[in-house]
Amino acid sequence: MIGAGRNLVLAGGLNHPARASVPSITHLLQQLGIDSDVEEDIAKGCALLASGSYRLLTVCALRWQMADARYDPHRARWALHLPDVARAAIRAHLRGGGALLAMHTATICFDDWPEWGDIVGARWVWGTSGHAPYGPIEVQFTGAGGDSIGVGLPGFHCDDEVYERMWLADDVRPLAQARNLTGNAGTPGAWAPVLWTRHWEGARVVYDALGHDASSLDHPVHQRLLARAASWALRLDTAGGIEPELKPGRISHA
Repeated sequence: MIGAGRNLVLAGGLNHPARASVPSITHLLQQLGIDSDVEEDIAKGCALLASGSYRLLTVCALRWQMADARYDPHRARWALHLPDVARAAIRAHLRGGGALLAMHTATICFDDWPEWGDIVGARWVWGTSGHAPYGPIEVQFTGAGGDSIGVGLPGFHCDDEVYERMWLADDVRPLAQARNLTGNAGTPGAWAPVLWTRHWEGARVVYDALGHDASSLDHPVHQRLLARAASWALRLDTAGGIEPELKPGRISHA
């Protein structure tokens, strides 16, 4: 049985410390009545997930095989081969009615498990995918239907990274796009899809490609978006569709 209102966060990774993003996410979810446990040991976290105590799995980790030689200094600490038992725990969570909120680096994770990209709807392609240096970005919500989690939200600016040229599943329908404002010799970069909702074997999945740190996650519009994302994933959106009044996170940006 899936427990009521609990969230498991898998976090941490090279240049993406949990402390930079997790407090913003857990603070927001707590306002929705969702308490969170945070785990940086991915295998241990998936063992917790297998207990059936969580309704929501949030992945904002950056853990992959690190096959490239440039990652030699970091491989001992951060490289990951996802065990079969961990994969089974994620599948069982989703097939059992659990939800997934995949954030930012989630598409780079678990690169030895191709099915993960099918679940999220995207995967990082080494040698093709990339992003401009962290800095100012612009976000716009696209013309999706009235049931979109982005409907009615205004575009916004913040500091973040925009992932470009990832592999996308054929059924991905982007609900927002973003571009880096200074990534190409001082001129704006190309627009890239950064948000979608989807289903995987009956489970609800949301991918939000933004959220490198609190500068993005604590922006008031991003906070509203994340509240909607979690509510949709957990099927709380059927209860009147009323957004909660959110208190600002660690940092509030105009």
